[in-house]
Amino acid sequence: MIGVHKIEDIRRLGRGGASVASIARDTGVSEPTVRKYLREVDLSERPPEVGRSPRSPILEPYAEAIDSWLAEDRRCWHKQRHTARRVYDRLVEEMGFEGSYSTVQRYVKRRRRELAAGRDAREAQGYLLLDWAPGECQVDFGQADFRVRGVVQRGHYLVVTFPHSNVGLAQVFWGETAECVCQGLRDVFEFAGGVPLRAVFDNATEVGRRVGARVVTSALFRRFAAHYGLDYSFTNPYSGNEKGSVENKVGAVRRNLFVPVPAFSDVRGFNARLLGRCLGRSEGRAHYRKGACESELFEEDRAALSPLPPAPFACVAWLTRKCDRQGTFKAGGEHRYSAGPAYASREVAVAMGAFDVTVVGDGGEVVTAYEREWGDAPTDSADPLLQLKLLCNRPGGWRDSVVRGSLPDELVAYLDSEGPADLRADLRALRDSAARRGWSAAVEGALRSLGATGGVDAATLELSAAVSASGCGRVEYDEPVDLADYDRAFELLEGGAASA
Repeated sequence: MIGVHKIEDIRRLGRGGASVASIARDTGVSEPTVRKYLREVDLSERPPEVGRSPRSPILEPYAEAIDSWLAEDRRCWHKQRHTARRVYDRLVEEMGFEGSYSTVQRYVKRRRRELAAGRDAREAQGYLLLDWAPGECQVDFGQADFRVRGVVQRGHYLVVTFPHSNVGLAQVFWGETAECVCQGLRDVFEFAGGVPLRAVFDNATEVGRRVGARVVTSALFRRFAAHYGLDYSFTNPYSGNEKGSVENKVGAVRRNLFVPVPAFSDVRGFNARLLGRCLGRSEGRAHYRKGACESELFEEDRAALSPLPPAPFACVAWLTRKCDRQGTFKAGGEHRYSAGPAYASREVAVAMGAFDVTVVGDGGEVVTAYEREWGDAPTDSADPLLQLKLLCNRPGGWRDSVVRGSLPDELVAYLDSEGPADLRADLRALRDSAARRGWSAAVEGALRSLGATGGVDAATLELSAAVSASGCGRVEYDEPVDLADYDRAFELLEGGAASA
């Protein structure tokens, strides 16, 4: 593109009768450009170039991928976003790009500026107020702390909100996997009495992942949607107005239903009660925009739902695993489960549910089932700590527990001698210390506490466990320590100054 002064020169020389060739020589531009501006009827300023069209033809096939990376960066910590160099490297490594780095650098700089300007313009104009029909829903996740069997842990909760009525229904899980999403939706569908006409998801959940302009959904969720006849879509990146109802409801559920921190031992029982509590919050509450009662509007949502299928969907992802020589296998990360010695070096089928892991043998028989473990830390189904969490709530099973058989004899003898209340307290002290310091360190701490105080004192146990976990041993002295000075000091404190 040439400047306006050049265009003026071309038009002036043309009006004077100069030839195209002479104008090109005098102005230093090509003859086609001279012809273009001599023929141009309207020289009004054109709108600025926006959108995804790169100025470099060689970059055009890659523009959509670059734009998707830059858009996805808005979800990431600012220190973990794409630099122009990283964009260039990915284009070369993943797509065989043969252009120069400077071409990519210019495009990335321009697109970032355009995307930022677009966001500013949208914020200045406000968002379009969307209207939702009865029976349509939005789905998203939130996080909150829960006290489970006496231990506080961070959990996830799925919120399904019906914007027509502003009713939101929540279910608690320990992850955001497709199994959790499907289980939560199934629970909500059964509670509401039907299947929503359409569900809108945030594309950050594991139901679907946005890859460029395309959203790839998990196989389990596709089966779930086909089973229930559920139509679904995903929000556009950073279009919060498309699911503002559910985002607001996520915060409202946390503030109103999870404060103070809820305490329970069975998350499924808690979830069953939670649905009723969620709906109860809408009783007598006026819709923020429509004025009508939310619970009454929810009846309109229910009336618009499609019927439930005859059979519920099994919300499990099936895996196959080959057991090691001890009959154990890993599933769901670094979590080890046991199928038993009989299945050593054999293959088993594993059903990964939202809460349970079920092991099935080659004949289709259920071998065993476990409570599913979550998180990045390795776990083992044979670990006494997992059983200790259950035992703290049911200390009556102490005599026959795996925990009792894994403890040293002197500690077992002491705990056997305790009454139910003291046993429960000491088991909880052992549980809490093991959660922080590890099983071995907690057992060592309990032994040291027993040797030092004649009991399992929680403070002594924790201190000893911390020392054990740090790798520091007890301090051993060459000669016996004389504590007589301490004895005299205590006598003074107790009023023995006269005799001193």
